[in-house]
Amino acid sequence: MVSKRRSFNRPLGNRRYKKIFIVAVEGSKTEPQYFSILNGISSVVKVLKFAHSSPLHVLQGMKNYIKKMPLLKTDQAWLVMDKDQWTDQQLGQLFAWSKESDCYGFAVSNPSFEYWLLLHFEDGNEIGSKRDCLNRLKRYLPHYEKQLEQYLITIVMVNKAIKRAELRDKPPCIDWPRSSGNTTVYRLIERILSSK
Repeated sequence: MVSKRRSFNRPLGNRRYKKIFIVAVEGSKTEPQYFSILNGISSVVKVLKFAHSSPLHVLQGMKNYIKKMPLLKTDQAWLVMDKDQWTDQQLGQLFAWSKESDCYGFAVSNPSFEYWLLLHFEDGNEIGSKRDCLNRLKRYLPHYEKQLEQYLITIVMVNKAIKRAELRDKPPCIDWPRSSGNTTVYRLIERILSSK
């Protein structure tokens, strides 16, 4: 008697092993370059940038993206903004969106994303304006002009920035930093680095 060989075909799944972070930013150069550094460390970071940087354009861009590419339960979508000239009402709409789902987040640097970068090098004390922040950052990145490509940002520096931002965020702000010299970007970075 001849036995027939049975083939064993296991269907291939669509399971992803890395968490995906969709990060919508208002900046077109610095923020995408920065977040690309974190891509692939322990998760996938997809940065969305838009032609217009107003809070509502960034929010609408994120909503449109999520409509086309729905999030899995483990994925997260974050809006990253500068306080800059944006009003509390404008930022409030983004904050309200972030509360609609546990998968959503909102991070703000006051006065700008460059403040988050500055924390990679120092404590960031006595920053009253965007100009103060840029002047101080240029001590460490002398030729900085909204470009990070020529500079090395290490994971050690990122961890120091997280610790410095955490110390400044006392008590932890509920929505976004109201005073200059504060950022909640560290909350997003911690999640990216700790996701498994």
